[in-house]
Amino acid sequence: MMHRGCGGVGAHVVSWWPGSAGAALSSGLITTHRMLPIRWLGGARMGGWLRRAPGSLCGLRRLALGSPFPVGRGDQLPHTDLTVTAEEHVDEERYYQLYPGHIPTSPLQKALLSAGSAFMALYNPYRHDMVAVLGETTGSSALRSLRDKMKHDPEGYQILQERPRIRLSTLDVTGLRGLPDGTFGREYVRFLDSNRVSPDTRMPVKFVDDEELAYVIQRYREVHDLMHTLLGMPTNMLGEVVVKWFEAVQTGLPMCILGAVFGPVRLSARKLQILTTELVPWAVQSGRNASCVLNFYYENRWEQTVESLREEIGILHPPAICV
Repeated sequence: MMHRGCGGVGAHVVSWWPGSAGAALSSGLITTHRMLPIRWLGGARMGGWLRRAPGSLCGLRRLALGSPFPVGRGDQLPHTDLTVTAEEHVDEERYYQLYPGHIPTSPLQKALLSAGSAFMALYNPYRHDMVAVLGETTGSSALRSLRDKMKHDPEGYQILQERPRIRLSTLDVTGLRGLPDGTFGREYVRFLDSNRVSPDTRMPVKFVDDEELAYVIQRYREVHDLMHTLLGMPTNMLGEVVVKWFEAVQTGLPMCILGAVFGPVRLSARKLQILTTELVPWAVQSGRNASCVLNFYYENRWEQTVESLREEIGILHPPAICV
C-alpha cells in the first residue's frame, strides 16, 4: 500500500520500493524535481522553506534559472514582486493537478516509474499497486485507442459522459444478492464473496496526464472483476493470467501483455500445460471475437443473465476445466 510519507513523489516511491531500489528511484525523480510543484518538496528542508517563504512560483523559477534583473543602485538587491495573486494560484493548481490525486511527471520520471514497477510486478505479481503504476506510465497510446473506441460507440460515449464508478458506495449489494442465480449481478456478487475481494481495492489513477484518459484506465480497473465473472475465472494465479491474456488482446495495454507473457513463470507444469493448450487459445479467441468491453454500461445490466451478456459481448463459453 502507498503511504503519504513526506508528500513528494520520491517519498511515494520509497514506500513502494524498499531498500536500495527505492532510494535509487527516488534519487532519479528528485534530480528532475523542477517538473514537480514546490509543494511536493514539503518534507525536505529546502522544500519546507520554500513553502513558508512568501513569493510566487514564477518568481522563484526566475531566480532558479538566473534570469537577469534590472541593475539596482549600488549594492542593493533589485526589487522583485513575489506576491501571489489568486488568479496565479488557480492557474498553477490547474496546471499541476488535472484531477484529484494527479501527479504530473516528466518522460524521465515515467521511465523510472515504469522500470521500477515492472521489476516489482514481475518479482511479486500480487503487488497490485505496482501493476497499476506500470499501466499508467506505459499505456498512453493504448488508452487513446480505447478512448476513441468509446467515443465512436453510443453506449461507450454515454459512459464517457456520465463517468459511472463501480464501488461499494455505488452498488446495491443487498439488492444484487437478491437477484436470481445466473443473473450478471448475482454472479458478480458471488464472485466478490467467494474470492474475498472488493471493488474498493482498485488503486486511484495518479500518473496519467490527461483527465479523460485517466477515467478510461480507472474504468478498465473497475470492470476487471466483471471480466473475471464473465470469463468464469477465479483470482488465483492461473485465473489472473487467463484474464490478462483476454485483456491484452482487448486493450493492447503493455501492462496486460507483460502479465500475460510473464505471469505463467510461477505456474506448475500441469497448470502450464492446461494454460497453453486450452485456456490461452480460448482467451485469445474470445478477446478477438468480443466487442470492446469498455463499451458496455454494466451497471444497467445486472438483471441480464451472464450467458446472454457473454453472447452480446462476443465472449465464448469458458472451457469445462477446473482452474
